[in-house]
Amino acid sequence: MPSSVDTKNAAGVANYVKDRFQSMFPGEAPELLNPLFTDISNLFMGGHPDYQKNDLGYHDFEHTLQATVCMTQLLEGRHLAGAEPHLNARQTELAIASALLHDTGYLKQKSDLTGTGAKYTFIHVLRSCAFAASYLPTLGVSEYEIEGVLGAIRCTGPTSKISELHFHDTLERTIGCALSTADYLGQMAAADYPDELDILYGEFIESYEFFRTKPEKRMFKTAEDMKSKTPDFWRKIVLPKLENDFRAVYRFLASPYPHGPNRYIEAVEANISKIEQSLARVSA
Repeated sequence: MPSSVDTKNAAGVANYVKDRFQSMFPGEAPELLNPLFTDISNLFMGGHPDYQKNDLGYHDFEHTLQATVCMTQLLEGRHLAGAEPHLNARQTELAIASALLHDTGYLKQKSDLTGTGAKYTFIHVLRSCAFAASYLPTLGVSEYEIEGVLGAIRCTGPTSKISELHFHDTLERTIGCALSTADYLGQMAAADYPDELDILYGEFIESYEFFRTKPEKRMFKTAEDMKSKTPDFWRKIVLPKLENDFRAVYRFLASPYPHGPNRYIEAVEANISKIEQSLARVSA
């Protein structure tokens, strides 16, 4: 992971995010971050009265925290660069909220007793939006603000086309681009990404079975098939998305901006090389 933050430690991530928020907005007291981290941690750990504990091996709470850390670093880099449109303190909190909420759609309700949350892989974005829409009013978030958060979450769908989504303004679109970027880079830059592809494949399989997807219509036939396609997935799909669809906001992760090293991109490239080396050993 290209960050010193321990993303297995929810409290540590919360403290890090709040510290970076204070650095961006000295003297501003965050209104949402404390309840957000408390409530979402509780939700993923099974403390919500209506939802079970997250039971996925890949899209677990750490994945959400990885995306949240990446989102925070991207927003801070953008803030320091003086990029327009400018995000104020409230808008920054809402952007972080979108990261914390973007995968809540994997969680099963208490009455759901079959399979794991992985079965919702292909509809988890819709379920995440539904949860966010019902939860955010409890924090005093307005209807207008909620629409912005939902717009950002919708950007994370693997088949979503940001150019075809509706946003109130350029600022909302920017947050959507930032969240999609953080979602991809947060997971693909993680040190254990190459080792967790088997787990990710298992999540796809469960969702394929849940929706009775015919074998010939499945994107991946085997775990090895998915691994073999991962380098091209990065170079031919993700990188162009980062650069074009997501308006190259990943560049704000360069430290120092604009010409310093981008540790997220470097970490993903190292992971892709590791995957290719593993594939070469198997085929040798």
